[in-house]
Amino acid sequence: MSLKSEALRKTLHLAGMLIPVSYFYFGKELTALFISISIVIFFMIEPYRISKDTTTKIIRGIRPLFNEETFKVISKGFELVDKKIREIARAEEEVCIGAHIYFAIAALINILFFPMEIAMATIAVATVSDAMAALVGKSLGRHRFKNSKSLEGSLAFFVSAFLIFIVFLPLSYSIIGAIVGTIVEFYNVPPNDNFSNQLAMSFFIYLLSLL
Repeated sequence: MSLKSEALRKTLHLAGMLIPVSYFYFGKELTALFISISIVIFFMIEPYRISKDTTTKIIRGIRPLFNEETFKVISKGFELVDKKIREIARAEEEVCIGAHIYFAIAALINILFFPMEIAMATIAVATVSDAMAALVGKSLGRHRFKNSKSLEGSLAFFVSAFLIFIVFLPLSYSIIGAIVGTIVEFYNVPPNDNFSNQLAMSFFIYLLSLL
């Protein structure tokens, strides 16, 4: 994936910051409801996203509704959106559910089962630091590992994660959270790092808080 496509993907990914913002202003129940509704909608449209001929079918279906000039404009719009979506999709997302669903499910679990400060912090880190790692790794990554990750990208994740954690949590929790997040992001822990990263950070930080 090109740096331009990666930047667009991560820009959309930053919409995940709406979750901790919603949690702060509207509370646990409303935010959990918002995420739950989003997950249902995501699953409803997912088959259409994966299907390669959905756009063609839609264009054919709306053809009788518009005159020639209007139809050309609308069909080009659909084709452009479809092209952009496919440009920012990972290869595995062409045959399985997208990263946004994993992210939303993990965020819901986070909010339901972990303290507010931990949930808000880890969701923010999973949003911002993931983007930082990808963009820095793509643009500045010079020291590559076998899994194509870069030292520069991992450092960007760690530093940005620590800076976010320290706003919400004590120093020791912030260090542990940043380390765990960096490791999980580096190894892309299954089923998807958008899922495993959030929950691994929350689990280890919460475990530390109990000791």
